[in-house]
Amino acid sequence: MNGAMYRKILADSLLPSARTLKMGHGWVFQQDNDPEHTAKATQEWLKKKHIEVREGPSQSPDLNPIENLWRELKLPEAKHQPQNLQDLERIFRGVHRPGDQLQEASDLRVSNKGFSTKY
Repeated sequence: MNGAMYRKILADSLLPSARTLKMGHGWVFQQDNDPEHTAKATQEWLKKKHIEVREGPSQSPDLNPIENLWRELKLPEAKHQPQNLQDLERIFRGVHRPGDQLQEASDLRVSNKGFSTKY
């Protein structure tokens, strides 16, 4: 994938999803530090579309809530085999950390000088 492909995915999926979900303008987008995400053209595109991006430290998957879902879905012993969107939402609710735990993980990461945490 390159930056142009990534921006096309955002245009074709992210923006329509935000509209469909009636999220208005108060939502924040989070992505990792892949080169296509941090490319100048991508950053300019996000700014032009008025998309607020949550910045996070590089190499910090433990601070990205979606990483918990991916981990659960990839575990060999996991019995999670979502067949539809409702199944995926149910799994996500089961592994998603509430905001206070995310703040705790963030604080622990800072006190641990950037090294990985129990999260």
